[in-house]
Amino acid sequence: MTKVVVIDDEAAICRALRINLTARSYEVTSAGDATAGLALVARERPDVVIVDLGLPDMDGADVIRGIRGWSSTPILVLSARDQELTKVAALDAGADDYVTKPFGMDELLARLRAAVRRATPGDDEPVITTADFTIDLSAKRVRTASGGEVKLTPTQWQLLEILVRNRGKLVTQKQLLHDVWGPAYVTETNYLRVYVAQLRRKLEPDPSRPRYLHTETGMGYRFECDS
Repeated sequence: MTKVVVIDDEAAICRALRINLTARSYEVTSAGDATAGLALVARERPDVVIVDLGLPDMDGADVIRGIRGWSSTPILVLSARDQELTKVAALDAGADDYVTKPFGMDELLARLRAAVRRATPGDDEPVITTADFTIDLSAKRVRTASGGEVKLTPTQWQLLEILVRNRGKLVTQKQLLHDVWGPAYVTETNYLRVYVAQLRRKLEPDPSRPRYLHTETGMGYRFECDS
């Protein structure tokens, strides 16, 4: 079943989409603002996101950038804004398609199907192998070198996935907090200390001397591996 997250503050739109998509065997969840929507996308890991640009707490383009910071999930914009520059800005931010309100349900469904078809797994979903564990981004699974499964909570996995997708690069504290917990948590650096410590205990051969999960003091974190 294809999972769809709708981020739109118009209750009537969310209700119409839920009814029509559910009738066609989609699994639909929705949020009425950007903060809840970003958290929902991170938690649900949908196959496609439908987002309005005119959200009450954040511009939709910023929501798109927030998702694109860690995910290649197809994003379909659904907005009353029909200016060309607005459409270009949304597409440049990382949206895959743009539908203007009011819209025909058949057209929206066709664009939705096309977006899902294009989102085929490939190099974007690699398997990362280290001397101590293997991370399968497609299966969302971590195994030890001996084949045992490493049990991660959803939040631990979200944090690890962002770091692994940006392996070798510094990921700032602000970006991690924004993408995992949401915009309201960008100053809660203690969250990162706690969860990175948990990941080290589960993944590092010597958590006190991390080989893979490195801290860049005052800046952020970096995942390093030999693969």
